[in-house]
Amino acid sequence: MESKKLWVDRFWLVVKYALIAFATAFLIRAFLLIPVPVEGNSMEGTLKQGDMVVIEKISPIQRFDVVVFQLPDGSTYIKRVIGLPGESVKYVNDQLYIDDEPVDEDFLVKNRSNDHESASYTNDFDLESLLGVEKLGKDSYFVIGDNRRASKDSRSFGPISGEAILGNARFVYYPLTHIRLI
Repeated sequence: MESKKLWVDRFWLVVKYALIAFATAFLIRAFLLIPVPVEGNSMEGTLKQGDMVVIEKISPIQRFDVVVFQLPDGSTYIKRVIGLPGESVKYVNDQLYIDDEPVDEDFLVKNRSNDHESASYTNDFDLESLLGVEKLGKDSYFVIGDNRRASKDSRSFGPISGEAILGNARFVYYPLTHIRLI
């Protein structure tokens, strides 16, 4: 009788721990680390079609973060943040300028070296010509794909709001040969 009670007590202890573990995993997956598939080739060089990335919602958005966001039409994109709220953004001769200061984009070295076309990798533009404004709004982010020639991004649909950002992409977890931090 004593061994049966001991077995039942252990069984319920395992059940309780399993429920706590599943609840914790659910909360982490639902609110902290969210898996997202990469669709399309606009981030080629950094991410590939079919990669699965994990995003997190805790960190503040910084320049060159790779973010996942949703447009008002419901479409979801993954792009790199180039311009932050209150900044002016422009490209001249393949050089990014933020508030008229040149900014290096080291993450594009591989893409540019694989590019066999002689034209510039990123076409010239400024916010005035694209959007009719000099600076981004208070809660506006300018995003561009790393594969500049094949990316639908803020150059076509305008800046995105902070509310539209679902989270920062932090690492690729699938396929196993692509596992890495972003």
